Amino acid sequence: MKSITEYFRKEYDRIWEKILNHPFVVQLYSGKLPLNKFKYYVIQDFNYLVGVTRVLCLAASKSPSLDYAKKALELAYGTVTGEMENYIKLLNELDIKLEEVSGIEPNPTNTAYMNFLAYVGYVTDFWTTMTAFLPCAWTYEEIAERNKFRLETNDVETYRKWCSIYLSKEYKDLVKMLRNIVDESPLEPMTLKPYFFTALRYEYMFWDAAYREETWPI
Repeated sequence: MKSITEYFRKEYDRIWEKILNHPFVVQLYSGKLPLNKFKYYVIQDFNYLVGVTRVLCLAASKSPSLDYAKKALELAYGTVTGEMENYIKLLNELDIKLEEVSGIEPNPTNTAYMNFLAYVGYVTDFWTTMTAFLPCAWTYEEIAERNKFRLETNDVETYRKWCSIYLSKEYKDLVKMLRNIVDESPLEPMTLKPYFFTALRYEYMFWDAAYREETWPI
């Protein structure tokens, strides 16, 4: 019998493949992505991570046990101390000041995605919130696995360094923990499914918005 996450993975394979093969992803791992697009992505993703940290703290406050609260807070702490620190180093490499990033308005897709996660965090429960967060972490792991062969000929050190984070054992362990949390949910898969589906679509849209360097139309 398939687990909840295995079921979701198979159910939405079509969207998953579009994410794994998106031009932004392929060009990033092959070293052919224009630097301006990567800078745009980094600024947007930094702002997204701030929102995600708040949502994970909300999830912890609604957890059914101390153990689950601890896991949600570990994920939040990992985002703040791990990913955030990596991004701050990355911003320095790209000659982007932190004050500049904080002052840039998130694009329409980023805003909608963060608002969706915040809504789920405030209105629903621990299990649903963690399910909505899963596509972000999980797709990054699979993106790295699918495209790691491209790093062999990638001569852009900044890109190689960034991509390698998601191939690390630490990151894989994080994704495994998150999947286990969702698989242990007492809620029916059909109850969680719409939230996973929406978040997965936002993941695709986030990459696409970065590739197009999306702006507000008015």
